[in-house]
Amino acid sequence: MPTLHTALSEAIRTLAHAGVETPRLDAEVLLAHTLRRDRAWLFAHRDAPLSPADAGAFRQLVSRRARREPVAYLTGEREFFGLPFHVTPDVLIPRPETEGLVERALAEARGACRLLDVGTGSGCIAVAVAVHAPAARLIAADIAAPALAVARRNIRRHGVEGRVQLVQADLLTGIAGPVDILLANPPYIARADAPALPPELAYEPPHALFGGEDGLQAIEAILRRAPAVIRRGGLLLLEIGAGQREAVLALGRRFAPGVSFTVEADLSGRDRVLVGRF
Repeated sequence: MPTLHTALSEAIRTLAHAGVETPRLDAEVLLAHTLRRDRAWLFAHRDAPLSPADAGAFRQLVSRRARREPVAYLTGEREFFGLPFHVTPDVLIPRPETEGLVERALAEARGACRLLDVGTGSGCIAVAVAVHAPAARLIAADIAAPALAVARRNIRRHGVEGRVQLVQADLLTGIAGPVDILLANPPYIARADAPALPPELAYEPPHALFGGEDGLQAIEAILRRAPAVIRRGGLLLLEIGAGQREAVLALGRRFAPGVSFTVEADLSGRDRVLVGRF
């Protein structure tokens, strides 16, 4: 019967050979998930035996990860803004860089303000804002019913169902304003960039990743409709892709003349958020 240490060592070699960027971390997370323990427990019990059933389940997860299936889909969990979220292949995996949207929204949210999260997916943005701004009211919109089912589960998990309303909508179509803050992490990857993407992204929903040929299709649609939805004095917070700064600023000036638009960088110095003060 293998020990946890020998099983981990074999898994790390398998994942490294498959080109996984973080083989040790991924192997530890998958083994902890298999055993329903945390990683600290693994370190303290490295010589404990691994039962045949657990060894088989772990090998299956490692095999799937070696085919570059994302860890979050294998475990069904992802942390975002310090909160755990359920995720499935129906939703985009929450990413640390998107936490900047939440931080920016929380810095602006005042009292019983009304926020709109466009393309909510797992609901991570809306839930994180609702948890940390207890007086806020939010609309979380997504075109995909399976994504809304995941968001509903996360909303209930964090006890904010009384303040987050789910709406099935294609971006801003049919959304009634006014809202104080509109925030979105829209699909902004250009189709032409698909071949160069990490293989893990092939498992994520394409409609949540790709924004048309130039990556700007969803961004343009949001900016076109935003003036009718955001109240005077309200705020737009829109995540954008690398190299899109000038294009999105031009779109903002085109569809919302008179609005002050800026682009803010993330912690790595990359242009990340289009900010519009209406």
